[in-house]
Amino acid sequence: MNMQMKTLAQALSLLLTTCSLMAQTGTLVVLNKSDNTASLIDCASKAVLATIPTGVGPHEVAVSPDGKTAVVSNYGNRQGPGSSLTVIDIPSLKKSGEINLGDYKGPHGIVFLSDGRRVAVTTERNKTLVVVNIGNKEIAHAIVTEQETSHMVAISGDNARAFVANIGSGSVTAVDLRSMTRLGNIPTGAGAEGIDISPDGKEVWVTNRASNTVSVIDVDRLNVVDTLESKDFPIRTKFTPDGHYALVSNARSGEVAVFDARTKKEVRRLKMELSVVNDVDKRLFGNQFGTSPTPIGILIPPSGTHAYVANSNADLVTVIDLKEWKVVDRIQTGKEPDGLGYSSLILKRDR
Repeated sequence: MNMQMKTLAQALSLLLTTCSLMAQTGTLVVLNKSDNTASLIDCASKAVLATIPTGVGPHEVAVSPDGKTAVVSNYGNRQGPGSSLTVIDIPSLKKSGEINLGDYKGPHGIVFLSDGRRVAVTTERNKTLVVVNIGNKEIAHAIVTEQETSHMVAISGDNARAFVANIGSGSVTAVDLRSMTRLGNIPTGAGAEGIDISPDGKEVWVTNRASNTVSVIDVDRLNVVDTLESKDFPIRTKFTPDGHYALVSNARSGEVAVFDARTKKEVRRLKMELSVVNDVDKRLFGNQFGTSPTPIGILIPPSGTHAYVANSNADLVTVIDLKEWKVVDRIQTGKEPDGLGYSSLILKRDR
């Protein structure tokens, strides 16, 4: 009887693992910085459904709550900063418009507000967070951070606050989205870049790439309550939907560190184990990461079963099973993938 129960348990475990691998459906949006394109990829089959032209240097993407619209920040390149957003209609697999930001230069971090009609976008050259109305293509609000290189942004679940990571100033700016005013600037660490807010809305984690640390900010008190080590060159962070773990991509070491969000301890590391392409010297970070495949963007869909990690210097997205904590797949992308977005819509290539 015990042997039968053991066999049954093994079969059940295998079934659950198989279901986990098959569970992720929907559409992945991958930005290819050097190709100036966005790839729309079916999560289940890994097939590229469409490759859509964007502006120059697409870095980050936001997907609307209904999954129908993606908005891309066109950051620009070494020749000059961008000043536009590309709008993509996901169901039709086509570009549907462009939004000119005028004097606001270097758009980067971008998130949709819960109304599905507006996005909040950082503009590095202006040290500003702008709120853009997608329908009329107008800037509704502009909140100045007064910090250098305002780069990534995260928004609380109730849309009450935004948090902007400022690379040059090593800080995070807190913004009240109801009054559209700056609440203050919080010193974190050198090279503050990646940022995410915990699902319960109590903490903001920011990766300080130059100091190899992660700062934990108390949302109510707006101060740093903990500092964690993460080597080397921590560049993005993302919470699992249950709030139990936080993933940190380390661009120089080529690893994803996994932290227990409650104990604030690193519990494991996942090495990307990839070869770099042969033209890294022409890419954003050049040769500074050596043979690292440069994991940057991290995406975890609402199901919480898998994480997607963009390996910019390998032209691949790595798929991680978050139950088994192992790499289970690779997805071929365009040149220098970075920003990632997710839509729950299941699409077909022949649309």
